[in-house]
Amino acid sequence: MSVSGERAHDLRRGDSVLPKWVKDAGRAILAPIVRLAIALHLTPNTITVIGLVITLIASVLVANGMLLVGAAILTAGSLLDAVDGALARAQGSGTAFGSFLDSTLDRASEAILFIGIGAWLLASLADPTWPVIGLMVALAGSFLVSYSHARAQGIGLAANVGLAPRTERLVLVIAGVALAGLGFSVGLIGAIGILAALTVVTVIQRIWHVWRLSQASQSNAEET
Repeated sequence: MSVSGERAHDLRRGDSVLPKWVKDAGRAILAPIVRLAIALHLTPNTITVIGLVITLIASVLVANGMLLVGAAILTAGSLLDAVDGALARAQGSGTAFGSFLDSTLDRASEAILFIGIGAWLLASLADPTWPVIGLMVALAGSFLVSYSHARAQGIGLAANVGLAPRTERLVLVIAGVALAGLGFSVGLIGAIGILAALTVVTVIQRIWHVWRLSQASQSNAEET
């Protein structure tokens, strides 16, 4: 696992929409989990794979209407989602393959989760058309948020800006699933709509940010 990925920065990003106390609490919770992982001789890549399995289990539960249990398991999985990066930093064991595996399985986890939510929407709503369309936009937006970050890194620029990095997306989705589990399906539908909007805005922010960086870099090159 490399610590250069987007998710590795989420609890430390200055422009995150999460309150500081939430990020501080997240770091406090992560510390003993990382120590336990070290004691068990777990590697960051192992944690990454375990996180994918947990997301798969939670998504199956969500698809079958067990939303509260699914939300609880997703919460546990989201902690592991941050543990692999923290573990890599603690062990100094970040690798190029670890970064690749982490990013790839993160996308797989998002797709699996959204499929589970989509299955529940189709089975539970009288007319799921617009919620499912919103879900598809949110999934595409989530992928583009991550891709824009990775592509910017590929050309030597940073794109750690925007309102909807992975941690915020997970918090929003889990909250929506939990609300639906409590009988407020409108909460999940609203979360999907907000997520779709935020991911689109984030992609636009990153395109603008990278354009400005590239223009500045080009101007500096011309001056020299």
